[in-house]
Amino acid sequence: MSKQKQLQVSAIENGTVIDHIPAASLFDVISILGLDHISNLITFGTNLDSHKFDKKAIIKVADKFFERDEINKISLVAPHAKLNIIRDYEVVEKRDVTIPDDVVGIVKCFNPKCVTNNEAITTRFRVEDKVDLALKCHYCEKITTRDELQMM
Repeated sequence: MSKQKQLQVSAIENGTVIDHIPAASLFDVISILGLDHISNLITFGTNLDSHKFDKKAIIKVADKFFERDEINKISLVAPHAKLNIIRDYEVVEKRDVTIPDDVVGIVKCFNPKCVTNNEAITTRFRVEDKVDLALKCHYCEKITTRDELQMM
């Protein structure tokens, strides 16, 4: 008996596919990349079967090619995500996401007394630990962990 591979989300001609997103992180990735504010065709699927995760999500964005720093932002909520660049329905490049050294304007500081939570100041963090994710606030120097992570 041969196992037939079936697409659960339709193919795109040109664009970017972000795969291996934990299902619970799908909408965080959409928000981080600002996909809710662009006019490109976007297809996503969630709760798809995965060998790596219990359930995964996938996002396909037609005619959009992200810069490396844009994609690396998703590593905060989907550290094992994979990026596929598609041209003429073929994968021409595969990339892993990596956690950046600095995180600016996408995560809230965990400290309610931080100036960024009380004034119109853009958040800025230095990544202190890329394995367990620890972000040190530039302003109050408190550490925000993956469990405390809140998107802007």
